Amino acid sequence: MAIGILSTLLAKPETILGSGHSSVVSMNLFVALLCGCIVIGHLLEESRWMNESITALAIGLCTGIVILLTTGGKSSHLLVFSEDLFFNYLLPPIIFNAGFQVKKKQFFRNFMTIMLFGAVGTLISFAIISLGAIHFFKKMSIGNLKIGDYLAIGAIFSATDSVCTLQVLNQDDTPLLYSLVFGEGVVNDATAVVLFKAIQSFDLPHINTTIALQFVGNFLYLFISSTLLGVLAGLLSAYIIKKLYFGRHSTDREVALMILMAYLSYMLAEFFYLSAILTVFFCGIVMSHYTWHNVTESSRVTTKHAFATLSFVAEIFIFLYVGMDALDIEKWRVVSDSPGKSVGVSAILLGLILVGRAAFVFPLSSISNLTKKATSDKIDFKQQVTIWWAGLMRGAVSMALAYNQFTSLGHTQLRGNAMMITSTITVVLFSTVVFGLMTKPLIRILLPSPKNRMLSSEPSTPKPLTVPLLTNGHDLEAYESDRNLITRPTSLRMFLSTPSNTVHYYWRKFDNAFMRPVFGGRGFVPFVPGSPIEQNDQQWQ
Repeated sequence: MAIGILSTLLAKPETILGSGHSSVVSMNLFVALLCGCIVIGHLLEESRWMNESITALAIGLCTGIVILLTTGGKSSHLLVFSEDLFFNYLLPPIIFNAGFQVKKKQFFRNFMTIMLFGAVGTLISFAIISLGAIHFFKKMSIGNLKIGDYLAIGAIFSATDSVCTLQVLNQDDTPLLYSLVFGEGVVNDATAVVLFKAIQSFDLPHINTTIALQFVGNFLYLFISSTLLGVLAGLLSAYIIKKLYFGRHSTDREVALMILMAYLSYMLAEFFYLSAILTVFFCGIVMSHYTWHNVTESSRVTTKHAFATLSFVAEIFIFLYVGMDALDIEKWRVVSDSPGKSVGVSAILLGLILVGRAAFVFPLSSISNLTKKATSDKIDFKQQVTIWWAGLMRGAVSMALAYNQFTSLGHTQLRGNAMMITSTITVVLFSTVVFGLMTKPLIRILLPSPKNRMLSSEPSTPKPLTVPLLTNGHDLEAYESDRNLITRPTSLRMFLSTPSNTVHYYWRKFDNAFMRPVFGGRGFVPFVPGSPIEQNDQQWQ
């Protein structure tokens, strides 16, 4: 009886914006599945073998099977995928929270290496995947694909998803590695999307030297303009909240303004055809550096958890839907007559991803190491393997870009398009589940936990009293990694003299002299009677 009712309710595919009782039922079922993902993810938290991404994918697959059975094979999902839903509502909180929560000191300390991996590395991977697709797919005769489609394939499969690795890594135990994997993941997604948009905006079949130069110029314009827009939006929010101080009357207003200004920066980037991912990411960084310190203590707690919660729910939503959509009958029916060819295309794409990733991680790591003086700042071979592995997984960004390129009005009609959509789904599922499950044991082998070593060694001694003096009041996170540098007089002199020659040193002088007095920030917010006293926000620096 229950199955019959469910079959009737799910007989027609519904959309997020659908109306009627059946759409309400679909939304209720989907929200219940989200709750189930959270509960099961909590129960599996101790083992860490099954993270939230894999859990949501597995539940989505199981739900898709049930829906297929109850609808007689007509549909496998409760909600129809929408690019607008993904790019306008689900992606912004994920990227913004990434910028808002990032440890800025580690991020900008390794900024050049992150940009090497995230921007230059993505371009190298894009070139290898595109050339490989042209070479292999033309011989396989998978469909009528144009040069723009092959280049789009390179951009689609250059977008990484390092969620599984970041959930295993501990940024306190491995701050360098965590900042590199995290920073590269965000810059990589932004670069892949910018590259994808640049490809779609040019007449590639008739490309020449002039068009190629315009392509490069357009890419750089999108990258720089998107970053500047995010910085300006963050500074504007900081200035408004600092001058008006909404918190003296209502903390709700300043929290609402932070959320809306962050979202406005994303939508403005979309309006001006820029990279909204880059814009909202740097808006999050600027807001955490200035705006967050200008609000009341209660608003700080609220915004910190609100952004993290929205990001968490959006990630689960995406992976849950991807699991359901993997069983969509319409896509698989077109390629059902040649399953071997579909598997071959997926295998080739996975191989190109492996090769394209290795082609830049190891060479660029060597280049980065040449610019580092301290041994602790260099990327050793085990860390390079971890970085290579972290970028092998593909996720929601690849899915959304594939839908954008190879579907028309939500339907896959051409054989080549259907082949690429099903192959993208296969690659996303395989890389997330298989590579994701192997991440934990691999990192245990490559990067043994320092806690295990501490148990067999002498008890750790307190930090010397000179450490706060040496760190000049900033975070002590660099102390543990650079302990060997401050145990010898020569290294100590190097440590004390190095800041005078670094970009970070001059930025802090400029920031303290010009930026913070205008836009606020830690230690530069004027005291207002009745406002709470700022407490322990050191982790945001």
